[in-house]
Amino acid sequence: MVKQELPPRVNCAVENELLHLEEGEVSSSEGSRRTKTSRRSQRRLKPRRAADPPSAPTESVCTVEYVDGAPNRTRVIEVASPPRDAKSITSLPGLSWKKFLRDLKAGDIEQVCLITDERFATQSWESLKASGNPIYETAREFADVFPDKIPAELPADRGVRHEIDLAPGSKYCVIRQWPLPRNQVKAIDDFSEGRRQAGHVRESISPHSSPTFCVKKATGGWRIVHAFNKLNDATIPAQTPIPRKDMVLDSMSGSVIYSAIDLTDGFYQILMRESDIPLTAV
Repeated sequence: MVKQELPPRVNCAVENELLHLEEGEVSSSEGSRRTKTSRRSQRRLKPRRAADPPSAPTESVCTVEYVDGAPNRTRVIEVASPPRDAKSITSLPGLSWKKFLRDLKAGDIEQVCLITDERFATQSWESLKASGNPIYETAREFADVFPDKIPAELPADRGVRHEIDLAPGSKYCVIRQWPLPRNQVKAIDDFSEGRRQAGHVRESISPHSSPTFCVKKATGGWRIVHAFNKLNDATIPAQTPIPRKDMVLDSMSGSVIYSAIDLTDGFYQILMRESDIPLTAV
């Protein structure tokens, strides 16, 4: 075997090539010769990519134990603060309703959150007054029109009553009440008792009945919902002409101030036609 001096550049190439060999393949010249052929048939190894920087740590990690119709199973979920700025919220990836239902059935969705604006917390009388908002003085000027609470009495008869016209041949509209969580039952009982004391509702002996449930409000508390689905299906709808959306937008052209009114318990602020009261039993 004849030794031959190699140029520095070739030496560097040989050293770099040997770095890719498995341990033990450079123990002898014969072993290097055996691996040369197999090395040619192998795909050239690409340099390793630098590891991604570690992500920012989450706020906390908690362990949730729950029973899913079988033995107890323990799962670990990461609890982190959701994005608060509008740019991050609007750039969240979309989720189709089909994938949402699929993930929900598979148990991949741990919690559903409702993202709301923080302005809800600043709409109380105290917050408006403390912030020096000019709306406060205007709102207090008409406090008799927009009271903090609905008067504990039936609304005045203003010559307009809500009417329910059933389609000919309609039978009793009955849907059995489904089970509800204890906190929703308590919220419904408290609401019904308050409406009873105000004279808005009374004990029912009606053959009609519709279920009731609750929906969480964005501002906190429960929204009471009466599921009048069957009654609505049997009702002849009033053919009130509704303006087109583009016509409404055109009429708002040039306006500066836009207002909206959300009536509290608007269902109880208008009298019912006496013969239609049994239809509203819940």
